Amino acid sequence: MLGLGAAGVAAAPYLQRGMESFLGAAADKDPTGLTGLLPNGGGFRYYSVAASVPPKNERNYRLTLDGLVERPTSYTLDALRALPQTRVVRDVQCVTGWRVPDTPFEGVRLSALLDAAGIRPEARAIRFTCFDGTYSESLTLSQARRSDVLVCLRMQDKPLSHAHGGPVRLYVAPMYFYKSAKWLSGISLTSKVDPGYWEERGYDVDAWVGRSNGRDDAPTV
Repeated sequence: MLGLGAAGVAAAPYLQRGMESFLGAAADKDPTGLTGLLPNGGGFRYYSVAASVPPKNERNYRLTLDGLVERPTSYTLDALRALPQTRVVRDVQCVTGWRVPDTPFEGVRLSALLDAAGIRPEARAIRFTCFDGTYSESLTLSQARRSDVLVCLRMQDKPLSHAHGGPVRLYVAPMYFYKSAKWLSGISLTSKVDPGYWEERGYDVDAWVGRSNGRDDAPTV
């Protein structure tokens, strides 16, 4: 039994690559979520809380920014790409224990989108929703304004794949990776923090690496 288990772990990256090839253009075309059951050769795990997430592209992707703002806005993928981009290279740390070191992410600073929309005085937090129809996340306004919080379009120096939450995901560099919501479709300013999907199931709302969930060294804030 131990030998079979070890063989399964060793073979998992190859099985995943084979599955992705069979399903189409990498994991982008996988409607089953089966690739999320296997580790990737680069150290990532693919998670989804929805049974199926149809991919979006330049034609049908929209990111809405609304709530307690002066100028509600809807961005196409091309519009987001045309904005100034920021590159952040950090370790990715999952609350379950795995880590991928020195991972580059690129995108638009969330603070820039907030400034463009005009934040109303009563706004204190942000709720993020996703086009999987299930996942949500939240940040306080001060957390969202950090320079290392991105509306991310690229990862590992290539366009963000569907399996990694593309075409657009949230990236919150100093927090555990569950805060970096995949398949981002909505940003809504709110008067208070509305706990996200995993926070409703017992995870920390303020998920600083090393300051919550009992893992790793604390980041510099």
